[in-house]
Amino acid sequence: MHEHELWVTALFNDHFAGVANSILTAVGQPAQERPWANYITMELIVAAVIVLLFGALKPKLSMDRPGGLQHAMEGIHGFLSDNAHDNIHHGYRRHVPFFGVLFFFVLFSNLIGIIPTFESPTMFPPVPAGLALAAFLYYNIQGFVEGGIGYLKQFAGPSMGFGFIGNTLMAMLMIPIEIVSHCARPISLTIRLFANMFAGEQVTLVFLSMTYILAPVLFMGLHVFVSFVQAYVFALLTMIYVGAAVSHEH
Repeated sequence: MHEHELWVTALFNDHFAGVANSILTAVGQPAQERPWANYITMELIVAAVIVLLFGALKPKLSMDRPGGLQHAMEGIHGFLSDNAHDNIHHGYRRHVPFFGVLFFFVLFSNLIGIIPTFESPTMFPPVPAGLALAAFLYYNIQGFVEGGIGYLKQFAGPSMGFGFIGNTLMAMLMIPIEIVSHCARPISLTIRLFANMFAGEQVTLVFLSMTYILAPVLFMGLHVFVSFVQAYVFALLTMIYVGAAVSHEH
């Protein structure tokens, strides 16, 4: 058994180990005695909470008497839409649902660590890495959707008016730089989210072990603030990448 196995993870390993091992063997991985990890069970809980929350909100949506939760969600949606408009401009609305999913999943994953006996899945590298890979694939796919094969021209850099030979030499210089730059983006997204959430969790645990009243409350408040900031930064950087990929000005 994992030394720090959460009670939820233990429940999954005790009763649903066969399901996880079936998935592992289907992708060519060996079966394990206790295949469920803490961050996986936390991700499942976060996904379930999001589905239940918005499922409960949908029938209560009202134009005349919106509730507090509806006001909050509309405010967040409007905030994300405004940021998407500023970074993408034409056709930004069709990307807002993806940004919303990223924002809420990262936010809830960050905040769930405040609940006793739970952990933030974003403080484990595979979770931020998976989110970063999703963002990486999304903006590149949207680049091809918007510009077709011409999207690859972005990797050659701007035309500087140097003639065919000059532009070719510029492209030979810029293409490897652009490839490295694009490959560094998911790494940057991963490290930024993981490092901030891991550090915040460790600081909270240290002060919780020293005192049980004032310091934990202060640092939990800081944890909430950092959770919102990191969710926003992750969504904002994805917007910037999408904006650059679908831009017609390159």
